[in-house]
Amino acid sequence: MIEPEFSSMSKTELRAFVIAHPDNKAAFRAFVDRFTSEASPETFDIPKSNAEIEEVEILIKQKLEQLKMS
Repeated sequence: MIEPEFSSMSKTELRAFVIAHPDNKAAFRAFVDRFTSEASPETFDIPKSNAEIEEVEILIKQKLEQLKMS
């Protein structure tokens, strides 16, 4: 079987291919590489108190609302 050109696939197409072909290691590596390369390098400390956990929950909700609006 000829391997598809994963680099020319959209994220949606690549994701669908990986789901349809779960044993295809090359597709999975392409999927992980694509999403890892586009991920934010920003890291965060683990919340250490209930107040910090609540703050993180608020920030997540705000981010989700921003994504809905865009």
